[in-house]
Amino acid sequence: MVDGHLVEDGTGGRSVIVTGAGSGIGRATALAFAALGDRVLVADLNEAGAQAVVKEIERAGGTAVAVTGDLSEQAVVDRVAETATERLGGVDVLVNNAGIMDRMSALVDVSDSEWERVIRVNLTAPFLLTRAVLPHMLAVGKGVIVNTASEAGLRGSAAGAAYTASKHGIVGLTKNLAVMYRGQGIRANAIAPGGTATAIAVDVEAGAHGPAAIQPHFVNMGRLAQPEEQAAAIVFLASDAAGNINGVVLPVDDGWSAV
Repeated sequence: MVDGHLVEDGTGGRSVIVTGAGSGIGRATALAFAALGDRVLVADLNEAGAQAVVKEIERAGGTAVAVTGDLSEQAVVDRVAETATERLGGVDVLVNNAGIMDRMSALVDVSDSEWERVIRVNLTAPFLLTRAVLPHMLAVGKGVIVNTASEAGLRGSAAGAAYTASKHGIVGLTKNLAVMYRGQGIRANAIAPGGTATAIAVDVEAGAHGPAAIQPHFVNMGRLAQPEEQAAAIVFLASDAAGNINGVVLPVDDGWSAV
C-alpha cells in the first residue's frame, strides 16, 4: 500500500474502474478483472444493471462497488474517482468503455442534439474521467488506461458522422496519453471492436442517406464477437504481459480492419 493505493503486483489485487459495466463489453470486462482477484468499480448509467454486476461479482467471492450516473457530468466523474480511492484503495486501471451509438447519420443529417450527445458521452466523458484519475496514478508512478474505441475509429465506413468522429477522437486521446505520460509509468492503449453481440440498438432513420451509404461496407465485417472476447483483449492490455505496449489501438474485429 502506497499513499492509500494498492500497488499492482501482476497477480490481481488491483483497483479497477470499468465504465459502461452494467452490460455488454463492460460487464464482461468487470467480471474478467474480478475473476483475477481485482477490486472493481462498476460505473454505469443504469443502476439496476450496475448493481446486478456487483452482486454477481460478490457471489463469486470478489469485491465490487457500483457508482451510477451520467459520466459526461463532472459531479458523477468526481464521485467515481472518489469512490475508487476511498473504498477500493486507489486507481490502478481505468477502462473507459461506456459509449452510445449514433443514428448512422451522414453529416448533413446530423442534428445538433445527436452530435453533442454522442461526442459528450463517447469522447468528453473519457477525457473527464481520465483527467480525474491520472493524479492518483501519477502519485504512485504507475497506472494503466484502456479505452474502447471502435472499428469506426479506424475507418470512415463503420458508423455515422458523430460516432465516427467520437471514436477517432478516442484514438487520438489514447495516443496522446501514451506519449505524454510514458515517462511517468502510465500506459494507455485502446481496443477497436468490430461487430459485437451486445444489447446496443441503433435507431436508424428509414431511407436516410447515411445507413444506405454505409451498409455495403458491412459485408466484410466478419463474425460477431462475444463481449468476453473484447474483455479478454482489455484485460491483456491492462496486464503486466503488455508492459511494453503503449499507444496501441488493437482491432478485435475478425480481420475487418485488414480488409
